Amino acid sequence: MKVKITETAFRDAHQSLLATRMRTRDMVPIIEEMDKVGYHAIEAWGGATFDTCIRFLNEDPWERLRILKENFTETPLQMLLRGQNLLGYKHYADDIVTKFVEKSYENGIDIFRIFDAMNDIRNMQQSIKVAKEQGAHVQGTISYTISPVHTIDKFVEFAKELEALECDSIAIKDMAGLITPSVVFELVSRLKEETDLLVNLHSHCTSGMTPISYYAACQAGVDILDTAISPIAWGTSQPPTESIVASLQGTEFDTGLDLKALNQIKKYFETLREKYEGYIDPISERIDTDVLMYQIPGGMLSNLISQLKQQNALDRYQDVLEEMPRVRKDMGYPPLVTPTSQIVGIQAVMNVINGERYKIVSNEVKDYMKGYYGRAPAPINQEIAKKIIGDEEPITCRPADLIEPEYENFKKEGEELGIIKKEEDVLTLAMLPPVAKQFLKGDLEEEAFPEAHIGNGSENDLGAIPTEYSVEVDGDIFDVKIMPTGYLQIDPNGSGNIGPIPGALTASMQGMVLKIKVNTGDKVQKGTVVAVLEAMKMENDIYAEEEGIVEQIFVEEGDTVNAGDNLMLIKPLDE
Repeated sequence: MKVKITETAFRDAHQSLLATRMRTRDMVPIIEEMDKVGYHAIEAWGGATFDTCIRFLNEDPWERLRILKENFTETPLQMLLRGQNLLGYKHYADDIVTKFVEKSYENGIDIFRIFDAMNDIRNMQQSIKVAKEQGAHVQGTISYTISPVHTIDKFVEFAKELEALECDSIAIKDMAGLITPSVVFELVSRLKEETDLLVNLHSHCTSGMTPISYYAACQAGVDILDTAISPIAWGTSQPPTESIVASLQGTEFDTGLDLKALNQIKKYFETLREKYEGYIDPISERIDTDVLMYQIPGGMLSNLISQLKQQNALDRYQDVLEEMPRVRKDMGYPPLVTPTSQIVGIQAVMNVINGERYKIVSNEVKDYMKGYYGRAPAPINQEIAKKIIGDEEPITCRPADLIEPEYENFKKEGEELGIIKKEEDVLTLAMLPPVAKQFLKGDLEEEAFPEAHIGNGSENDLGAIPTEYSVEVDGDIFDVKIMPTGYLQIDPNGSGNIGPIPGALTASMQGMVLKIKVNTGDKVQKGTVVAVLEAMKMENDIYAEEEGIVEQIFVEEGDTVNAGDNLMLIKPLDE
């Protein structure tokens, strides 16, 4: 039986190894060659690509999709869609889901790989229904993971529910590279026996087992395998396309793809890899069997490293890895895939860098505990839940049933801001409002390549004075941050972020000021939410530490702050 190949170079491969930084202009020159190969599909959109396009690359993700569709004339384009989360980090109303799927199809998506981080089918129904109405191929997806409550029987049962929703194929999404040859053989065999759907296996090489598991899947009757062209394969990415094609040649599973044609594509990506070398972290490239304990998916691992660097806490990497399984158990063993991977991973980071478990909790963790992300696979730790949400009762209905229609509200807001030029802009605003507003206003610039500038371009309010540098010593690169010592006297009418101010409320981590919820002169109680900080893509409330009067606010909404930066000065009432 011929096995088909889906190429991940334009989405998951560079998400896993290059922090999703590949530009559209670097994709276009090789498309003609890729289109001739005979791939089953090109995974080219969805996942983190949407966020990264507007946050870092100053690219319109919709324009990227249209350009890719114009150039791929023979090969279907595939996207990864997070069910009711779409491409954001929370659930959206059904009207947003409907519009987004319609526009994705209209702009060029042929295959929708739809999953839910909790394997809660209620969170997939709307996007599956709308994609089917468009005439697209719908791939219902199992988020594969290992835990005391995840079994082959449950995965097969879930696949049957997806088949009942008229999905065209089933994907086993093994985001951390955990699936063993024996398990994949049994799971694929069962899926082929008990459903009438095509079966697609998607995995990562983090554990080192994946190429063997791919062959075991072929023996069990798998129809489609996900691979990445070799310069951006291995590590936290997929197995190399050329290696899988070569290993299946001359067998009953022969893909029929031409290795010479793939070699031409490989040469292009070798050059491209050199261009993006500065984004590749050695940790993401290597085999790490610790994943069998920590279960961190490929894309999350590279993002976790990046986030720890932003917080100047890379030395706590091992502590975070050890904390992650504990947090996951507390939350009822959710599969670690976006957005639950971010929710669990970032809570683990907060627990470690703040020195106390659940001292600071993101709004997303609170919503998770309230049931707004769906049913947890196993019971949640009630002691932890009580600490986070008190006596509030979690919901039991489909979470989206509680969300009022949103599209017209976003459209009205965008039009009032003068940033809406097309329907897709409304959806961009709905996905990631704070970043989208800056992007659609034209306030963001394309991120420079890491090797093209000194450090990360951090500067304070005295002007363009770099405070972070990369220093090379005997071939090793060290990140160095120059920090002021002692207290600096500042102009009370100026910014507070050129030095520490005694008594000021400060940022606990690097992030963007999402909301300022008080004004100068306001009286606040201890525990009042005075600001919201978006850190590591999660929202974190900033609380007043004591009763007092807001004397000075040093930041504005949209500002980026570092850990320890002054946010506001609240004068205690007894002073």
